[in-house]
Amino acid sequence: MSDPYLIYFADPMCSWCYGFGPELDSVLRSRPQLRVELVMGGLRPYTAEAATPAFRETIAGHWAQVAQESGLPFNDAALARDGFVYDTEPACRAVVTARARDPARALPYLKRVQQAFYVEGRDVTSADVLADLAADVGLDRAAFLAAHGSEASREAVRNDFSATQQTGVTGFPTLAAGYPPQRFFLVTAGYARAAEIADRLERIHAIAQID
Repeated sequence: MSDPYLIYFADPMCSWCYGFGPELDSVLRSRPQLRVELVMGGLRPYTAEAATPAFRETIAGHWAQVAQESGLPFNDAALARDGFVYDTEPACRAVVTARARDPARALPYLKRVQQAFYVEGRDVTSADVLADLAADVGLDRAAFLAAHGSEASREAVRNDFSATQQTGVTGFPTLAAGYPPQRFFLVTAGYARAAEIADRLERIHAIAQID
């Protein structure tokens, strides 16, 4: 039986997805034959109100939990910016845009956006910042910027959000294993260590062979 592929439901501005990144990387290093299909979940899409002090405090608490669990660094500079609107749609749309232009760069681009937001404190709701990050992973900046602002990209990210909802995914990260032609198995709904993921993939593969 052929190896499964992974469907990764994520949001670049989801702190648990950021924390999950090294665990997923570890799995992929040990299983280089696995390909990953990214689906943008939409953690807080189309938010229009600026973050309140209470909201900032809540988010900072989440970030502290992720930092403790994952050991990854966090920089609250973007969150602390006056008038910051925690709208995850532009960043999700940027990942969808990268995926459309070069599927192999979609996951590296997702990670670059996470690095920019959580470590560098940059405003990844800004189209110009997102285009700069696209150039960092080898995409043409001007072409990316134009595509990111297009109605086609806006429709594509809406389709991702819809697919997430229709699949029943309600939290991120969520990882599933897919087997051709149309068989899917949940690997994890939420943060998990690489060893747990590897074990679950082995058990899923055994089940898939029996079915």
